[in-house]
Amino acid sequence: MSKIDEIRAQMVTAMKEKDKDRKDSLSMLLSALKNKAIDKREDLTEDEENEVIKKEIRQTKETLEAAPADREDIRQQCEKRLAVYKEFVPEDLSEDAIRDIIKGVLADLSIDQPTPKDKGKIMKELMPKVKGKAEGSVVNRIVGEFMA
Repeated sequence: MSKIDEIRAQMVTAMKEKDKDRKDSLSMLLSALKNKAIDKREDLTEDEENEVIKKEIRQTKETLEAAPADREDIRQQCEKRLAVYKEFVPEDLSEDAIRDIIKGVLADLSIDQPTPKDKGKIMKELMPKVKGKAEGSVVNRIVGEFMA
């Protein structure tokens, strides 16, 4: 069952329960997924679906951070939306799991003591393995720890 079908089913349930906030959040997420599928002109893969959901989460977090402190209505709406979106996205890799993947990449590249010069080579090999499973900024920070 694709995320689109899953979200659509959840939206029907929310409508039956008259949960307007949840229905609106699901509707926005469903719209984002459908738009991406239309742009691609074919069905989305699971990784692409997760990427779209993570993008929506990032944008909602940015809206929440940018909202003025006195606009509690916007803040509550964003928090409700985030709670709904997070139901549909898999958990990110733990920092330990990322470290293990980095160790594997370093072994593949035969690098014992990584230097800042090696960072580009390491990231080029590493990012496809963690794409959609970890935030780039977290991965970048952990790679930096290996160079210290």
